[in-house]
Amino acid sequence: MKNLRLMFEILFGVPEIKEQWDSLNRKNKEGSITRDELDLLKKWAKAIAFLATNPRHPSLQTHEITTLSEKFEHRVWQSYLENRKPKPYRLFWVYGPGQKQITLIGLERHPEKSASSYLAVTLSKIPDED
Repeated sequence: MKNLRLMFEILFGVPEIKEQWDSLNRKNKEGSITRDELDLLKKWAKAIAFLATNPRHPSLQTHEITTLSEKFEHRVWQSYLENRKPKPYRLFWVYGPGQKQITLIGLERHPEKSASSYLAVTLSKIPDED
């Protein structure tokens, strides 16, 4: 297997995104995870690996969501976890709080096509900088 050079440390926003990640991992460890949850966990872990090595990896199709950037007062990026119908998942993230860090702040089904639909996306807070 090829050694990957990690460019970024991945952090989890609080409380929602961290709780969502921890819950999926706990269910997986306990053996109580559903097939759909396991599929999501695998895709999410793969996206995290891509973000840590190259946030512009082609399969992530990363792009800024201006509506969320204005709402969150940070540049908010959206990356794809998958692009299959119905309603694929999108991962929302920001650079920081420190250098070489990315904080995941949201994971949701893809919002509807209008820019205003992004205003309903729940975004976690960035953890305090160490």
